[in-house]
Amino acid sequence: MLLAGCARVGTSNEAAGAPDARHPWTVPGVLRIGSQVSPNTLDPLLAANTTENMIDRLMFDVLVSTDATGSRDVPMLAAAVPTLENGGISRDGLTLTYHLRRNVRWSDGVPFTSKDVKFSWRAILNPRNNVISQTGYALVDSVDTPDPWTVVFHMKQRFSPAVDTLFAESDSPYNVVPEHILGKLRDLNNVPFNSAPVGTGPFIFKEWARGDHLTLVANPHYYLGVPKLKKIVVKFIPDENTELSALRTHDLDWQFEASPDQYEQLKTIPDVRLVLQNRNEYERIEINALHPPLDDVRVRQAIAYGLNRPELVRNLTFGSATPADQDLPPFMWAHATDIMRYPHDPARAKALLAQAGWVAGRDGIVQKNGRRLVITLAAEVSNVTRRLAVVQTQALLRQVGIAVEPKFYPGAILYAAMGENGVIQSGHFDLAWDAWVAGIDPDQSSVYLCSAQPPRGNNTTHYCNAQMDAAQHVALENFDRPTRKAAYARIESLLSHDQPLIPVWWPHQIQPVNPDFRNFAPNPVTESWNAYEWDI
Repeated sequence: MLLAGCARVGTSNEAAGAPDARHPWTVPGVLRIGSQVSPNTLDPLLAANTTENMIDRLMFDVLVSTDATGSRDVPMLAAAVPTLENGGISRDGLTLTYHLRRNVRWSDGVPFTSKDVKFSWRAILNPRNNVISQTGYALVDSVDTPDPWTVVFHMKQRFSPAVDTLFAESDSPYNVVPEHILGKLRDLNNVPFNSAPVGTGPFIFKEWARGDHLTLVANPHYYLGVPKLKKIVVKFIPDENTELSALRTHDLDWQFEASPDQYEQLKTIPDVRLVLQNRNEYERIEINALHPPLDDVRVRQAIAYGLNRPELVRNLTFGSATPADQDLPPFMWAHATDIMRYPHDPARAKALLAQAGWVAGRDGIVQKNGRRLVITLAAEVSNVTRRLAVVQTQALLRQVGIAVEPKFYPGAILYAAMGENGVIQSGHFDLAWDAWVAGIDPDQSSVYLCSAQPPRGNNTTHYCNAQMDAAQHVALENFDRPTRKAAYARIESLLSHDQPLIPVWWPHQIQPVNPDFRNFAPNPVTESWNAYEWDI
């Protein structure tokens, strides 16, 4: 996996660069997107999944984004990216100063100012709001707004990923929201704004037919220029096969985040271009360490040895992914090379279960004190790849004596915030098959710190290890790369031993698009960072 933002495969029409070369099914200026997941909210501070994040970025902006390669920060609402060299980051690392663009307005015409940034920070820390993470934001001691176009973050401690975290492309990216609309509310969870938002982004909300479609129109006053597209329609299609049919009949211009199960079929569809997006992402099985016997590391390791990653990758991704041995993919500078690995080894898995007191019963399922080892495995019902993955995992773990009961949920329920009783955030699972998309910095502390358990973060496995906390703090408090790289080597070593979650593969995110769809250049965090440049 290279740091290139995308690769193209399959059939495409290279002559489609000029308007007169459009295919007859293309609607000029109108982009039709298909998504399996219907959003629960359009407030970007309450977003809980990649679909919501993609949609939010069409209507809202961050301070700093990153380009398609993930190697260069791009100022958005900020006029410049803070650095040590330009004085935006103080020498002690405790002060970050952002100078804001002066030509930005909210879609209702009100000027965007530093007050909006300060309010958005406060809203993230408001315990009444159903935000999924406060990582990085909780390390801000105070925010000053000396004038409408200057924001100064005063940090409680050194935090090396700060510029790539605070309203930037972090593992939980938040956009800035309007203080003049939301500033006097007690909380943001159930307010009219969440269904008809006002943003600074390239597109303006027009209509939301829940469960069916969302319509956005171009923002004629966007500060980076009038978007090339006139309108975007996001169609919510919960069944992936139905979504594929819509792509075949050209009723869609973009199938958002197609699953690997469709990769072979997608390569055979004429007049579809496949964009393979590199991301700091891994497909994983989360293990709820609060549920006995999963609190025993030997049981977690047995599950890891019971899996056959190469077989799962071969059967489920059709060459679009690579077996993973850790959370950080090989193109990340913090990727570790010296860690404990788990090849498929049923005998080793059974031995570990026996050490933990679990011995085979008459039906082959291990038991302890008369109790059979039966665990649930949750996954999203609309994702074909994960449905098949659950079934194959069930068969693999049955061979080592563990009975697995599949539990399938709509994405809106599986991934909802804790305040909305989401299955994963609320801990209503034993195992959960999902994926994690992190930011452009290797920081994933919101997944592993003891203090980041919901609702304060994304540590949904409830894993807690003092050594892990110590290593994370070293990685987060130092700006020089050699020190951080050594800390991440320690982090990956602990994770490989403790197995709070099992990385299964590193995917390329598959984005099938109409070849007439131009300037689509996903960065490693989000697809819609440059939506104002899109054209069709």
